[in-house]
Amino acid sequence: MATATATAARTAQAPTRRRAFDWGSVRTYVQAAVILIWCLAPFYWMIVTAFRDTGYTFESTPYPNHVTLDNFATVFDTSLGNHFAQNLLNSLIVAGATTIVALVVGVFAAYALARLNFRFKFAVMGFILGASMFPGVALVTPLFQLFTNIGWMGSYQAMIIPDISFTLPLTVYTLTSFFREMPWELEESARIDGCTQGQAFRKVILPLAAPATFTTAILAFIGAWNEFLIASQLSSEATKPVTVAIASFTGAQPHQEPYTAIMAAGTIVTIPLVALVLIFQRKIVAGLTAGAVK
Repeated sequence: MATATATAARTAQAPTRRRAFDWGSVRTYVQAAVILIWCLAPFYWMIVTAFRDTGYTFESTPYPNHVTLDNFATVFDTSLGNHFAQNLLNSLIVAGATTIVALVVGVFAAYALARLNFRFKFAVMGFILGASMFPGVALVTPLFQLFTNIGWMGSYQAMIIPDISFTLPLTVYTLTSFFREMPWELEESARIDGCTQGQAFRKVILPLAAPATFTTAILAFIGAWNEFLIASQLSSEATKPVTVAIASFTGAQPHQEPYTAIMAAGTIVTIPLVALVLIFQRKIVAGLTAGAVK
């Protein structure tokens, strides 16, 4: 007892060592801050310019000295030849249809590539990934000729079908990685309990794949929403999406590039994507990390 008491007394009298400053954490935070500023600076400048008065478009101050909302009114002013509300609806139709079709086809294709054994399985996967690397600009002319011959020029399907070909490889690749890491025992247990393979897929596999499926849907929607090259050549005035509409935007002043109105339109287009990511960020993170650890 005396020995324990003496030890405790010496411990209490011993000077406490100061904890070493963690320079590694500081370096990590500084690097993250630099990357964040680098990525967000163009978006911040777009928002600042959207609120500037037209006469002060090229001010170098990092904040608008003459704040106005006229630029946002100009965006929706149909008397200037702008039909931005219709353009937003067109983008929603094209991106929504592309996401739904790519997700439905991609889920079944990814499941087959991950869980089933058949000939040329790896060749099919390589072909899908190779298709995603094909330059889109090389497809504009043949698509233009094809859709002109069948009378689809200027229609929604003329943009949806090429967008599906661009988003489907990403969908298949992402979901294949997730399905491959999912334990076979779950499906086998459902089969033992009397489920068919289709029922096991619908009742067991799909619910577990919800985070990855949701993340893939978000990525596919963003890709189709931001697509410009194909839409600029295959859309008409009635089906023009916002990406093409902003490029041909007209302002209140004739023979003058409406920079502030363009920035306001860009801000409006960006808001739905940012809101979508912020609302469902937990599901997105869960989907991106799903299957990373067994």
